[in-house]
Amino acid sequence: MAHIIVVGNEKGGSGKSTTSMHVATALCRMGYRVGALDLDLRQKSFARYIENRKVYLARAGINLPSPDYLDLPEVAAGALQPGENAFDHRLSDAVAALEAVSDFIVIDCPGSHTRLSQVAHSLADTLITPLNDSFVDFDLLARVDTETGKVKGPSIYSEMVWNARQLRAQAGLKPIDWIVLRNRLGAQQMHNKKKVGAALEDLSRRIGFRVSPGFSERVIFRELFPRGLTVMDLKDTGVDQLNLSNVAARQEVRDLMNELRLPSVAAAL
Repeated sequence: MAHIIVVGNEKGGSGKSTTSMHVATALCRMGYRVGALDLDLRQKSFARYIENRKVYLARAGINLPSPDYLDLPEVAAGALQPGENAFDHRLSDAVAALEAVSDFIVIDCPGSHTRLSQVAHSLADTLITPLNDSFVDFDLLARVDTETGKVKGPSIYSEMVWNARQLRAQAGLKPIDWIVLRNRLGAQQMHNKKKVGAALEDLSRRIGFRVSPGFSERVIFRELFPRGLTVMDLKDTGVDQLNLSNVAARQEVRDLMNELRLPSVAAAL
């Protein structure tokens, strides 16, 4: 069966689609077959990223490893069992179709709570939660005492992950490996940055996730989207000399792939 990687966070602007595309493409470049699903049926940023890649590569006459994207199939009302949810059926059909031809499936979830996102989390072998490095976004994971800064308890998103873990346990599936990425880390060791880091480490021990550095705030990540490229593709598209920021961005992707500890994967990027 394919290893399912879910990228989830119920707040927008955390870098989910950028993370999804870089993880999916990195795996493709390692020689794995990678399927891709975008559950944000309105914005579809991950889907558009992959479509941009196809268009650019065709125009440039370049062949680069790319994930195999699939839209959720429509389902006729008559095909549903009594009481069955249509979104559950569509997601199940899509995963089944990709599993037959994929080593990994990367699923990008919307920045809000939806039925599709809830079900996808229960399918996750690996869950990646990109998080902007601030207490505004930390609130997604836990409630914090405003006076002491101490963690008071998990938030509704953490509770959803807990419920997904319970469902997997009841089905006899292996536990979710949950990684929280600290995205948009500033270069300076600011006081607030240290406080967020300490709170994340405290919470990670309490509710069971691993903390990892993610992607820094870099212009290159935004510039690549229209062409569907990742920082790992730059040398294959005519960029002979990478600047220091690009080199650092490539290293961040390598570090992330190693941190994911995916089965049978050696991040030789």
